[in-house]
Amino acid sequence: MKEQVEKGMALTEELKDILLAGGADLADAGDLSGLPETVRCGLPVGVSIAVKYPKDVIRGISELPTQEYRNWYGALNERLDWLSAVGAEFLIKKGYRAVAQTRERVGGYDEGCQTVLPHKTVATRAGIGWIGKSALLVTKQYGSMVRLSSILTDAPLAVAEPVDRSLCGGCTVCETACPAGAIHGILWDTRTTRDELFDYRKCREMALSRTEQGYGKRETLCGKCIEVCPYTRRYLAGAEAGEVGVC
Repeated sequence: MKEQVEKGMALTEELKDILLAGGADLADAGDLSGLPETVRCGLPVGVSIAVKYPKDVIRGISELPTQEYRNWYGALNERLDWLSAVGAEFLIKKGYRAVAQTRERVGGYDEGCQTVLPHKTVATRAGIGWIGKSALLVTKQYGSMVRLSSILTDAPLAVAEPVDRSLCGGCTVCETACPAGAIHGILWDTRTTRDELFDYRKCREMALSRTEQGYGKRETLCGKCIEVCPYTRRYLAGAEAGEVGVC
């Protein structure tokens, strides 16, 4: 038993080293066995991968979304596709099943702008962060200025402690700043649905308007809730994770 645990820990560290060396800013594994088998391809473990935006890009969207923000959104998505593919290939070569949750595999959103297994769900199971009042993942290190991907696997990875509740507390910064008034101010836990947190239709319509104002294209990018999040602001200011400074 001890040998199996040590093998799993060594495999996990090797995988994380590969992902971090490839450009991931955060990576860890989580237990997905509590989720329906149909959404996780029958695989019990999820690997969450996060990459952050450059600080100046997020500072630059304080008024409106910018073309630079749009460019980085695409570039980070491409990096994440590559990272999840590399990680899955590593696990497969080790003799395990692994599925890279790339954009090509996951496909588009349904009519409600949702996917079957959101990357942020895997991220909470892997201890990367929690779901904020904005319905975005929030991390202690970088706030919500991250993009996410994931890998599904049956490899015996050492799983992190999951995050089951919000750490947003009484903070209302994103709710107040949302130009669409789309955020309901609800604290998330594992039973909370996305629609309880925010109105995606209001968010979508406002994002289309703001990108048109910002760089002349109607796209569903806004970023205001990312930019104002106190955890994001703390990282932008260069504060350490142990320094609170959030509401």
